[in-house]
Amino acid sequence: MYTDPIADMLTRIRNALRARKTELTVPHSKIKENILEVMKKREFIQDFNTVTENNHKAIEIELKEDKKDLTLRRVSSPGQRIYVKNTELKMIKSGLGITIVSTPKGVMTNSEAKRANLGGELLCEIY
Repeated sequence: MYTDPIADMLTRIRNALRARKTELTVPHSKIKENILEVMKKREFIQDFNTVTENNHKAIEIELKEDKKDLTLRRVSSPGQRIYVKNTELKMIKSGLGITIVSTPKGVMTNSEAKRANLGGELLCEIY
């Protein structure tokens, strides 16, 4: 059993990229689905879809083959939640990376949250 499902998903993606896999499966949750939607929109992953196997939902993720050196870092964790105001959101790697933020209006990137004048919990950084 793992206590941080988002960190587990990011670690599975990181390990699959290093092992040169093109697809992987992670257990389903809505927050993971929202994070993957942002990653797909910003073209860090190819695609994902939800499947049901033996009454258990899972998410199948298709990875991009050209993203072998992707860095995924969990910022907030269940033991230490990190919240920021919209004025404290900053760019990652001069705009090449993103921070995924959980806001009252949903999960979005740091630039979208800054434009919408929203703060929230920093989930992870991707660059």
